[in-house]
Amino acid sequence: MDEYVKFIKRMGVVGIANILISLSGLIFIPIITKSFSTADYGVWAQVNTFVSLVPNFVNLGLPYTMVRFLAAEKDKTIIRQSFYSMMLLVLASTVIVSFVFLMFSNQIAGALFDGSMQIMYIVIAMSFFACLDLMLLSYFRTFQQIVLYSAFLVLQTYIGVVLSIVLTWMHQPIDVVVLGRFFGFFFVFVAMAILIVRELGVTTKLKSLREELKFAIPTVPNNISSWVVDSSDKFVIGIFLGSAAVGCYSPGYALGNIILMFLTPFAVLLPAVLPEYYEKGDMGTVDTFLTYSMKYYLLITIPAAVGLSLLSKPLLYILTTTVIADNGFMITPLVALGALFMGIYGIVNNIIILEKKTTILAHIWIAVAILNIVLNVFAVPYIGIYGAGLATLICYFFAFAVTLFYCKRYARLPFDYKSIVKIIIASIIMGVFVIFANPTGIINILIVVAVAVAIYFAVVFLLKGIDKKEINLIKGMI
Repeated sequence: MDEYVKFIKRMGVVGIANILISLSGLIFIPIITKSFSTADYGVWAQVNTFVSLVPNFVNLGLPYTMVRFLAAEKDKTIIRQSFYSMMLLVLASTVIVSFVFLMFSNQIAGALFDGSMQIMYIVIAMSFFACLDLMLLSYFRTFQQIVLYSAFLVLQTYIGVVLSIVLTWMHQPIDVVVLGRFFGFFFVFVAMAILIVRELGVTTKLKSLREELKFAIPTVPNNISSWVVDSSDKFVIGIFLGSAAVGCYSPGYALGNIILMFLTPFAVLLPAVLPEYYEKGDMGTVDTFLTYSMKYYLLITIPAAVGLSLLSKPLLYILTTTVIADNGFMITPLVALGALFMGIYGIVNNIIILEKKTTILAHIWIAVAILNIVLNVFAVPYIGIYGAGLATLICYFFAFAVTLFYCKRYARLPFDYKSIVKIIIASIIMGVFVIFANPTGIINILIVVAVAVAIYFAVVFLLKGIDKKEINLIKGMI
């Protein structure tokens, strides 16, 4: 339990960072949607979607591999040689892909960015530093320097957002506003590189990465396929329905996807913590980490999914325009439920990763990606953006269900079924209150949310969904 208290404290730091990152999006959405056309906002969404794709294949799966192979390593020489070998390989890969993007820049800009070559060039530069940033962030994650990891994530986001807001207020066009995001990636890269070089020093001796690449390469289809499910829907909508439809779809999607914000602390820390116990054969501690992580994740995300789904329309009226809110509010419940399943997947898949069976995850996500593309291509032209939301839900559920099937072969599934039932009951009672309250306006929504949270936790405590040992754990953590 002491180990889990330390884990929870570190998780709290990552959680706060991700709340701040999510808030940055909520701050910027009303500014950009009310300063630009829906089509321009759609281009902004496409920029972020594109930049989120590139590291999934350019980094060759090495950021996650660094965590798996170096988290328990104590020899600084091995760490230094492994880190620089991985960085050099990723740098070479990034340069090659950047040149490929330049070769096809006219076609990409025409398909995604309304033909703006200026945006295309900024996106290429942004993608370059996004790939390198991910490797440097993985260093801090690997060695559990969580404060630095979280601080750089927040800085990367807020430097970009603040500069973009300033450019928006200066009435600059969207292809200049995008430049603000680039500087967020660039400045954080410089700061992280300086710190890591000071800590590790430099070396000309490199390490063979044969074993690491054997682990890493199968995760690339997994990463790309995961991106396809997360983000390709915006590309499909843009191709079939245009940038304005992407602009209507993206805010509702972003609101529902807030659920995955609560997964991030577990996804960041569990892969760095569990290998040490797994290598010692201490499966009891591994099971404890996974079980408590699953319970606390569901304790927060089930009521959050209910609340976001019911409050989607009034929230979008506040954050965006009437056109976006009226057309996009039904996307939120579809994405929120899908994200809930995706979060469960994100915790249980650690069982497969500990067994180094990454090819299983690769096969799952290739199948999910194909399913997602097929569903989007057939659904979007007929039922519009709602087809994309439904495709997201179906694909997340499929990934969740198949992963559970394979995880059962290697370990006990980390579910406390009695607690889950109590959480669902409390969430339903809370949801009924929100429906009857039917708030409009920011003040009323905040009041209803506060009362709903109080009702939810009161019911959870009455049903003994959290026991005294867990309450004492939380008190000790604070």
